[in-house]
Amino acid sequence: MKQTWNTHNVANQFPEIADYNLFTTDQVILDYLKNNEVNWAFPILEKIGEELGTAEAVYQAYLANKHTPEHKPFDSRGNRKDTVEFHPSWHGFMQYLKESGLITRPFEDSQKGRWIFAAVNFILHAQIEDGSLCPATMTQASIPVLQKEPQLWNQLESKLLSREYDLRDLPIADKTSIWIGMGMTEKQGGSDVRTNQTVATPIEKSGQGEAYLLRGHKWFFSAPMCDAHLVVARTSDTDALACFFVPRWKPDGTKNPIIIQRLKDKVGNKSNSSSEVEFQDAYGILMGEEGRGIPTIIEMATYTRLSCVLGATGIIRQAIVQSIAYTRKRKAFGKRLYDQPLMRSVLTDFALESEAATLTALRLADAFEKGDHDHLSKAWKRLVTPAAKYWVCKRSITLTAEAMEVFGGNGYVEDGVLGRLFREAPVNSIWEGSGNVMCLDVLRAMRKDVDLAQLIFSELQKMANGNETLNKALADLARLLHMDPEQMEASARYLVEQLILVIQACLVYKHSPSFVSEAFIKTRIEYPMSPNFGAIDTSEIQTGLILERAFPEDAAQGSVSNYQDTINQIHK
Repeated sequence: MKQTWNTHNVANQFPEIADYNLFTTDQVILDYLKNNEVNWAFPILEKIGEELGTAEAVYQAYLANKHTPEHKPFDSRGNRKDTVEFHPSWHGFMQYLKESGLITRPFEDSQKGRWIFAAVNFILHAQIEDGSLCPATMTQASIPVLQKEPQLWNQLESKLLSREYDLRDLPIADKTSIWIGMGMTEKQGGSDVRTNQTVATPIEKSGQGEAYLLRGHKWFFSAPMCDAHLVVARTSDTDALACFFVPRWKPDGTKNPIIIQRLKDKVGNKSNSSSEVEFQDAYGILMGEEGRGIPTIIEMATYTRLSCVLGATGIIRQAIVQSIAYTRKRKAFGKRLYDQPLMRSVLTDFALESEAATLTALRLADAFEKGDHDHLSKAWKRLVTPAAKYWVCKRSITLTAEAMEVFGGNGYVEDGVLGRLFREAPVNSIWEGSGNVMCLDVLRAMRKDVDLAQLIFSELQKMANGNETLNKALADLARLLHMDPEQMEASARYLVEQLILVIQACLVYKHSPSFVSEAFIKTRIEYPMSPNFGAIDTSEIQTGLILERAFPEDAAQGSVSNYQDTINQIHK
């Protein structure tokens, strides 16, 4: 008879939580929507927060990232087809992104708060599954660009604004809804798009709206199964960079010769397919004027940079929620980790970072809604977006690494969500311009339009509302902006960090309870900031109130920890 060994009891072990409402447990978002009178969005976002927070949704995200996309270059008879196959979980998230209005809500009408709604939806989704947000981001960002192309927009409007999910690989004319991707970078240049070698030759006439044939390559082409891509290439007659609308299928119903060389084996963002491709005289339509390719694609990039801020904000939020919930259960040295003074310093620092990131992201979304006709909103879009992308994305990398330590060895395994959050975080910092590119872009905006910086400073002074510490920080920042231009470029990271910290401090001072704003200003403005979370003086900080605001103790009551066991029960 086989002996059964009973060597130990499993105790004091708690996997990540699930089955809680991502929206109703986020007091920062709730307050911001209420104060900005976006009441119409509450019932919709509450439903989204409930559905995304379920154990099943978390498990489906796990499956989508475990079973990565597969490139199928040929059919069974050797015909080139260049398709990418996904796990059903991927299609589930893609469908949800369409149906929930994350992509299209900002363009459906002029409802106040529509961009804030989309931003919150994005932050909620980013807490569960990030890969699917890549095609969603690019599709949303393509809409304002394509709206300036009347002929194309007339053909694409209904399909781009559709909330249906059409996964069929067919010509655009035969589909009910479509996705748009991007093709900018090449091997030799990366962010330096001016070195692009891909050449576009007119089929007949040249000029806006005319057809061209593209020959060349793209080093990063995301995502290859999109129905069309916006591609930067040189025109053969002028050698000027231009932007082209390149569909997956040609108008005659044949496959456009965009040959997938391979899918990228990325560090994170595993559920999403990124590829290397060659254009073998691929069909494309010129958008805008020759020589205006970079400004055209940069307009799209402005929107995708906002998405990077939103994605990083969602990752930060999920990391701190999981950390707080876990430490409230896990015991060490005779009491809960949550009650250990040094752990409370770490968690409090997390909470302050998350609140500031959320307020920054939502304020930016509001600026995108008001548009460039509002000069202050234009200043936020142009100047603060790259600054926020630089800072919030960087902080998400550091914070998720620290959150893994909260879980100890359990945080460093693939069974839970912490490892995936950690691997997802860097892509937001790298994509659409790395840290140096963002900081230099902030300086470029300040030099090109001094009025933008002045508008931002004027609003910050109003938000500071006489606070002595914030006024001093604003004065110090103003002095930095008068450095020698060459020295300013060398110090661009330091300058941008000071800028975004002052912006966040003013936002927190305006929108958050005093126990939050006082702690944020003390730890980020008054004293030198440590690169490590938790290295703060909490003697005058109300850590209990801050942590309860970040994630209430009763928020996870009735939640299920082991989502994998839950799903097993669901399927029995």
